[in-house]
Amino acid sequence: MVSDNVFDLERIKLRDLNSALHGASEADAAKRWVVKNPNGAHAVAAGIRVPMTVQIDGHVGYYCAGMNQQATVIVNGNAGVGVAENMMSGMVHVHGDASQAAGATGRGGKLIIDGNAAARCGISMKGIDILVKGSIGHMSAFMGQAGDLIVLGNAGEYLGDSLYEARLFVQGSVASLGADCIEKPMQDEHKSALHEKLKQLGVAGEVDVSSFKRYGSARRLYNFHVDNAGAY
Repeated sequence: MVSDNVFDLERIKLRDLNSALHGASEADAAKRWVVKNPNGAHAVAAGIRVPMTVQIDGHVGYYCAGMNQQATVIVNGNAGVGVAENMMSGMVHVHGDASQAAGATGRGGKLIIDGNAAARCGISMKGIDILVKGSIGHMSAFMGQAGDLIVLGNAGEYLGDSLYEARLFVQGSVASLGADCIEKPMQDEHKSALHEKLKQLGVAGEVDVSSFKRYGSARRLYNFHVDNAGAY
C-alpha cells in the first residue's frame, strides 16, 4: 500500500508545499498528496506538471490548481477566484462552490464543480470542459473559444457574450444571452456528443440529455461590420 504525503499548511509554508509538488519524483507522484488546513490560502497546488493526485481538505483562495498539467486536484471545500485557471490537462474537482472566473482561459482538462459557480465561469475558455452541477453567474463563457460548458442548474445574465466556438449546454433557465450568442437546435448528434461528454465527466445516466438546451455563436461578430458596431 502506498502511503500518503501529508502537508499541514498550519505547520509548513505554502511555498514549500508548491515547491515539493513541482519537484516530485515519479515515486512521490505515485502517492496521494493530502493538504490539510488550507484556510483559504491562494495558489494552492498551482503549476503542477506531472500526473499525481492532490487532495485538499478545506477551503482554498484564489487560483487553486492554476496552470495544472496532468494532475488530479480534489478540493473538499469551496474555491476562490480563478480555480483551475489556464489549466492545460488533468482534472480539478471542487466538492463545494466556486467563486468568479472558474476555469478561466483553460486550454484542456476537466473542471467539475459540485455546487454553484459565480460570475464569468469559463471566461475565454480555450478547450477545457467544465461541468457545474449547480448554477452559474453572469457573463459566463464570455469570449469562449473552445470546449464545453455544461450546467445542470441555471445560468445568469449575458451567457456566452461574444462567444466563439465553445459549446454551452444548460439544463435549467438562462436569464439572458450575451451578444452573438443564440440558442441552437438540440439534435440527436448533439445529444450523443453531450452524453459522451457527461460520461467522460462521470455523470452519464444521472441526467437526461434531452432536457438540455444548446447555445452557441451566431458568428456575426467574427468580422467587423458597421451594422454590428453596437454589439462589440
